[in-house]
Formats: sequence, structure tokens, C-alpha cells
Amino acid sequence: MLSEDQQDQLLLSLFATAEVMGQQLTQGAALLMVEDLREYSEGVLTDALRTCRREGGRLTVAAILKHAQAADGHPGKDEAWAIALSASDESETVVMTAEICQAMTASSPVLEAGDKVGARMAFMSAYERLVVAARAEALTAKWEVSLGYDPARRVTAIESAVRSKLISQEAGAKHLAHLRIAPATEDGHAIAGLITGEVRTKTSPKVREKLAEVRCIIKAAQAKKDRKRTKEAQRHRVDTYLRKRQTRAAIAQLNIKRAGQSAGEGV
Repeated sequence: MLSEDQQDQLLLSLFATAEVMGQQLTQGAALLMVEDLREYSEGVLTDALRTCRREGGRLTVAAILKHAQAADGHPGKDEAWAIALSASDESETVVMTAEICQAMTASSPVLEAGDKVGARMAFMSAYERLVVAARAEALTAKWEVSLGYDPARRVTAIESAVRSKLISQEAGAKHLAHLRIAPATEDGHAIAGLITGEVRTKTSPKVREKLAEVRCIIKAAQAKKDRKRTKEAQRHRVDTYLRKRQTRAAIAQLNIKRAGQSAGEGV
């Protein structure tokens, strides 16, 4: 929230911007605008007013908020849905906002039922509602890492998020630290073997227990993925059968209609 001095400065900026744009603000109107905008940071509002001056038109709270909210980091609904779809693959490491995660909770049952269109609609409805609520409180997007079980994809996703400045270098380093392997030790070789498939027997009991736990997690995730593929394949076969059946029925109806027309013409 802006301090009193910053609110006074915003008030002056509003009068000056309105004048540049060919408008005259009353003191009462300007004070109301400050009240609506004071939740945003000074830098964000300065940039928003600059954009309003450059674009022209009328200076309104809605116009200022449009530009202020564009800087809050919340992705658009289509981009958010694409991120959510990636997150449905447990092997993928995905960087997402809290709003995307919550909207996924609303759409996941529909997606698991095989209705991708319905899932998209449910997701976007929930996501837009959550973003509106966050923006009403001037909350910027908070990006978090959801780790998948594929180590190589973890590195790629985290490094990309750091380059895009979605997460800090410190946060990225923290996540990547868990992937570092020390192959100079037998335990390090054992962990490397888990990734490469090479078996190592000389490991400490603690590491063997951890490796067994990780293998179980990977196996369970793969089994879930296989069940999903099988279910999708079965659904595809059923859909194909029904379409063929409908086509055959339509052809039969057309032949009957043609036969009736031919009989009528013969009479």
C-alpha cells in the first residue's frame, strides 16, 4: 500500500496526466481515484500512467488498472490452461501460480473423466474468478515449482523459470541442489544408477531404503500413466466404433430415401 507521501505524489501525477490528456479532474474525483489505486506500488502506477499518456483517450481508473494489472505477473487464461495441462503429466516439472493450482483442483475431476472441453471451461471459470479476487487485493503472481519425477526435465524447467524471472536464482539453485549427484562415493553411484539404469550393490542401508522408496514412486507414477493411456485408447476405440455406426446408419437412411424417391418417380 502507498504511504501518505506516495498518495500525495500520485494525486499530483493524476492531475498532471489528466491535463496532458486534455482532461480536467476535480479534487473529489482525483481523491477517489487515489483511494482505488493505493493498493498498488508506486513503480507500477508510474508505469501505468505513462502508458495511459502514450496511448491517449480518457484517463479513468479502469484504464490505469488495466495497465497496472498487466504488470502483476498473472498469465492470461489460455497460457494458464496450457500450464495446467503440462502439470497433469507427473513426469513434467511445472512452474505455476497459486491461482493455476487452485483452478486445476476444480477442473481435474472433469479432465480425468475424459472431457477436455469441459475441463477447460471449468478451469478458466475458476481461474478468472481467482485472478479477479487477487487483483482486487493488488496481489501479484507468486510462482512456485511443482517437481515432476523426470530429473532431466526438472533441470530444463527450473533453468527456464530462472531465465524468465518467474523464480529467483536462489529458489532455482535450491531446487537444483536436490539433483546434484556425487558419483565419487558408492552412494553417489547408486543414485546415478537409479537414473541411468546401471545397478550398484555397495550402498549404505539408508540410501538403499531411499532408492527403494524412489523406485516405488516412479513405478506408481508410470503405472498411473499407463492406466491413463489404456483408458484413452479404449475411449478412442469406442468413439471410433460409434462414429462408424452412425455413418452406416446415415448411409442406410439415405439409401432408403433414395429408393423411395426412385419408386415415386417410377410411378
